[in-house]
Amino acid sequence: MTLEIKTFSGADAAACFADVARLRIAVFRDFPYLYDGDLAYEERYLSTYGRSQGSIFVLAIDDGVVVGASTGTPMATETDEVKAPFHAAGRDPADHFYFGESVLLPAYRGRGIGVSFFAEREAQARRLGLRYAAFCAVERPLDHPRRPADYVPLDAFWEKRGYRHHPELRTTFAWRDLDEAAESEKPLSFWIKDLAA
Repeated sequence: MTLEIKTFSGADAAACFADVARLRIAVFRDFPYLYDGDLAYEERYLSTYGRSQGSIFVLAIDDGVVVGASTGTPMATETDEVKAPFHAAGRDPADHFYFGESVLLPAYRGRGIGVSFFAEREAQARRLGLRYAAFCAVERPLDHPRRPADYVPLDAFWEKRGYRHHPELRTTFAWRDLDEAAESEKPLSFWIKDLAA
C-alpha cells in the first residue's frame, strides 16, 4: 500500500473538497452520527475551513485516492454553536484550536492514521501559539435502536491521546438522521487537551 499523510493549509486544500465531502458522507452514515449527507452542503461546509486563516486539512492518500481526512481551525473562526459553551464557561475560544471531522474508511482503521490526524492538528495548534485543542462528539442513548451490538465508542482512544471529556461544555448541531424526514437537533459535548501540559 502506498499510503501517505499530507497536510494542506485551508486554501490549498480546495482541490480535495469533493473527496473530503464524499468521505464525510460515507463515514458519518454509520453510528453514532447516522448522517444523511448532501454533497452540496458538504462542499459549502468545507469551504468555510478553506477560508479560515490557520486552518489545516490532513489527508490520508492511498495511490492517489483520499481514504481519510481530518480538519482543524482556530476556534475563534468557528460558529456560535462551537464557541458559545466556551464563552458561557469563562473559557476564551481564542485560546483553542478546534478539530472538525476525522473520517477514515474502515479498511484503513487500526493502522495509526487516526493518531497521525491528531498529531498533525495538534502541531498546527502549537504553530499558531494556541494552548488547547478541542473537539465535540455526538451523544446517543445507550438504547438507541441503531446502535450496533459491537459498537465501541472512541473515548479510550481520545483519552490515550491526552483528551479529557468536559460534559459541562455542551452544544447542539442539526442534521438529518438516516430515518428522519427533516433535520433535528443533536446533543454534543466537548473533549479538550492542554497542549502545554
